[in-house]
Amino acid sequence: MITRLVRIGLFSSMLILLTIFAISYYVSCSAKNDVYSELKHLPYNKVGLFLGTGKHLKSGTVNLYYQYRIDATIELYKAGKIDFVLVSGDNSVANYDEPTTIKHDLIAAGIPENKIVLDYAGFRTFDSVVRSKKIFGLDSVTIISQLFHNERALFLANKYNINAVAYNAKDVNIKYGFRTQMREKLARVKMMLDLLFGKEPRYLGEKVEI
Repeated sequence: MITRLVRIGLFSSMLILLTIFAISYYVSCSAKNDVYSELKHLPYNKVGLFLGTGKHLKSGTVNLYYQYRIDATIELYKAGKIDFVLVSGDNSVANYDEPTTIKHDLIAAGIPENKIVLDYAGFRTFDSVVRSKKIFGLDSVTIISQLFHNERALFLANKYNINAVAYNAKDVNIKYGFRTQMREKLARVKMMLDLLFGKEPRYLGEKVEI
């Protein structure tokens, strides 16, 4: 009896893992034609969607995912690949404001303030992508993040009929980003469930024209 239960448990675990990795692979394959790592091949879009993250780690050091997204956005703007930046991030509590922090760093790096639009309700990637269309009216956009994140965002954009491409910010080494990569696989499963059950962003609100 115990042996049978162990076998069932092992089989169930293997099936779950297989499903997780199959979904992750499917998402990556779906996005492969729309991700760009070189500026010269990237098409122009009026707006770049900066997918927010925290600037600092718990240790107090600068989050490399954050810094590399800042760098990538500056590249795009200076190369004339985008004219505006829609910064979407978390501002769910008074003392945590991703969009404003990002805005200040983009301005310091040379992007004019009037070229930056803030979305304070980008609590997660799903919200950021869906709100880019439903609130900010974007039918086409250039998504800015690391490759693994861009793939998921592009998958969402496609499901909401947004003509999107993505520019890959520099990634971090596997040691630095291992936990993030593992969380990403679970995030892709969560995304599929959100789409299956017709999930909506936490907040919508009045429309904003860029």
